[in-house]
Formats: sequence, C-alpha cells, structure tokens
Amino acid sequence: MTAWITAAFRTPVAPRGGALARLHAHDLAAPLVGPCLSAGGIEMDLVDELILSNALGEGGNPARLAALAAGLPERVAGLTIDRQCAGGLDAILIAAALVESGQAEAVLAGGSESYSRRPLRLRTDPSGGAPVAYDQARFTPWPDRDPDMAEAAASLADRLGLSRAEQDAWAVASHAKALAARDRLRAEIVPLAGLSDDAFTRRLTATTAARAQAITGSITAATAAVAADGAALCLVVSDRLMRRAPRALRILGGVTLGARPEEPGLAPIPAIAACLAKSSVTVHDIAQAEIMEAYAVQAMACVSGAGLDPGRVNPNGGALARGHPVGASGAILATRLFHDLRGGIGLAAIAAAGGIGSALLLEG
Repeated sequence: MTAWITAAFRTPVAPRGGALARLHAHDLAAPLVGPCLSAGGIEMDLVDELILSNALGEGGNPARLAALAAGLPERVAGLTIDRQCAGGLDAILIAAALVESGQAEAVLAGGSESYSRRPLRLRTDPSGGAPVAYDQARFTPWPDRDPDMAEAAASLADRLGLSRAEQDAWAVASHAKALAARDRLRAEIVPLAGLSDDAFTRRLTATTAARAQAITGSITAATAAVAADGAALCLVVSDRLMRRAPRALRILGGVTLGARPEEPGLAPIPAIAACLAKSSVTVHDIAQAEIMEAYAVQAMACVSGAGLDPGRVNPNGGALARGHPVGASGAILATRLFHDLRGGIGLAAIAAAGGIGSALLLEG
C-alpha cells in the first residue's frame, strides 16, 4: 500500500501577540479540515484519524478538539503528539504508516501552535516550597548537553566560521523570496482572523539586518525565526482514495533520528542521509528542498552538510520570513512542497531541540 498527500493547506503565520493571538491551537487547525477534504475529493465520514503536533499548548488532546470543532465524525478520536519542532513532519509520517499498513485510508495530519496562548508553567516543589516558574522544558537529562537554542546556534556559527554578515544575507534572501512569491503563497493559505498573508514578511535589507538586536554571539533578531502562531494540515490517503483527487504526491519515505543533543541544528543532516538511502534517492534527484530556518546558521549548515543545491532550497522563502509556530513548522514545509512541486522529488527537513532531525521525501 502506498500513502499519498492529496491536499495540504495552512493558516497564515503571525508573530505571537499578533492577528492570531486570541486563537487556541484547535481554533487554528479546525478551519483547515474542510479545505483539505474538499481539495482531496473526500467526505468527512471517510476520515479515520486526525493527528496533530503541538509542543507548547495547554495539554489535553488538541487534536480531538480540532476534530470536533471541524465537524468530523465523533468516532475520529484525534491524536496529539509532541516532538517539538519535528512534530509536524512526524505527524505526517505516522499518518503514512497507518495508511501503508492498511489501518487507515484517510488521515489528516500536521501541526498547530499558538505561541500566544501557551500557558505559564510552574514546577512544583515536593518539599512544600513555592512553585518555581520555568519557560523551557528539559530536552536531555544532562544540563551541560541541553543548551539554549540561540546559544547552540551561536556556537555552531563559530565552529563553522559563518559570519554575522553571511547569516544576514541568508535572512535578507529569505524575505525577498517570500515577498516575490506572496501571490503564489496565497494558494496554500486559508485566511483567518482577517489575515491572508504571513504577517512577518518584510523588505529586509542588509542595512536593516546589520542593525538588528543581537541575541547572543552572531545570532540576531534578523537571523532567528520569530516565535509565531499558525497551523498546517495534509490529507494522507490510500491508493483507492488518491484516485478521487486532482493532484497527489506520493510519500516516498521519511526518517526521524536522534543526534548529538548539544548540536540540535545539525540533526537533520543524518536524517536526510538516511531518508535518501532508504528511498534510493540521491541529493542530485532533489528538485526542491524545504529546510527549516529556525536560525539562518542552522539552515545554512544543513544545506551544506547534506550536500543540497542552495538554488533549490526554500525558493519561496523560509521560516525567517514567516515565523516559527513550533509544532506546525514541519507540516508547513510539507505544505509548501505540495503546492510547489510539479514533477520530481521534494525534500522537507527540520531540526528539533534535544538533537532530533526529521526528513520527508515526496514525489510529484
């Protein structure tokens, strides 16, 4: 059995506190269900499952809330997963596995994140002391191998000898490509809360980037993706249901691997290599690659380390030009490929905290 993506849509992406700030994760995801089913040519009663990645939310099961809010049959239980930034791609890989094994014929899969509505977190004291507020969960058991993400990116830039100016140039290009593609990008965006375009995309220049506030080392506000709200869903179906859709991309394969926790930015490189080998594909076969831009240096390192052609990477801009809705970002990469790929093979890849990399191959 082969798994296919026959529809993919996303919301606009908006910085936290912006146009989407009042929406919960399920509020972001639910409006995508109808357009996915309509484009894929199937009815709601054919949906077997909805799998949603969510990293920062309120707990519970946002996928179940999204399924009910979208009007899916009550038997669709909803499955929420958390693999941080990698979760959006992993949701699609789980959906593909369900279809390929014959356990499902139609699965909606992706991610949804409201950075704006994430809860305040408190760690209780078993000795009876006052709870202690914390912002980031632990991603390894060893504090010395669990770096702050920006600090890890700065260390990577130092080790690879990538200057601030080089990182600025990558960010400037990301925004320029996204602005040039704004009309084309609207084909994949379901307008929400009065927003029909990615709110953060702007005319970034080298001069403006050079003035950007430093975060740490060579990492600045221009070369780190802004925290954001957004969602994306893909419709993953069987051979039988694929025939109903006017357009379908075959899921060739995907891999998620752990790597060195202290260098999370490099984790996609072995995942990409393993994914290519598993599918008997080479980097020269890749017509388009969508590589996550959590940081400019991370994207640059992955493109170089995986041997990808930079001219085929993020042709319509990346996360530096739209923002990073953590659990949704991987699904946004897959959505980008679905709308862009016209023949050939596409690659989506993303890094996650803790040293995790996910990669997905699609064939148009």
